[in-house]
Amino acid sequence: MKKGLIATAIFALTLGFAFATSSIADSHGGKGPEVITLQATIDVAAKPKPALFPHAKHQEKLACADCHHTKDADGKQVAYVDGQAIEKCESCHNTAAGMEKKIATFKDAAHTNCKGCHTATDKALAKCNVCHSL
Repeated sequence: MKKGLIATAIFALTLGFAFATSSIADSHGGKGPEVITLQATIDVAAKPKPALFPHAKHQEKLACADCHHTKDADGKQVAYVDGQAIEKCESCHNTAAGMEKKIATFKDAAHTNCKGCHTATDKALAKCNVCHSL
């Protein structure tokens, strides 16, 4: 149970940067688009595999602050507050930022957090083709 909560929290924090700024949030009644295609643009993989993220389905189970976060002037993670601008994950999760390996790139952060949460909640959802269906 504790590992599941930790995985969910990490997943939530990483996804905070996956969504575009607040203008995207306004496109779906202030809650962002129903489905988001996640694709690295900074640290592009040799064989890029975009992922489809069912944003609206996650909103049915999670609060915005469960996923979204930002950083302070020192680069430390800061929890999301309502109305806060939402940046893309890779604005921080990229090789130039010098983060630890498991969250060093958008791909690393998404795999650590998304697969971690899915493994903790429903192992069938942790299979590659669940997200990488394109």
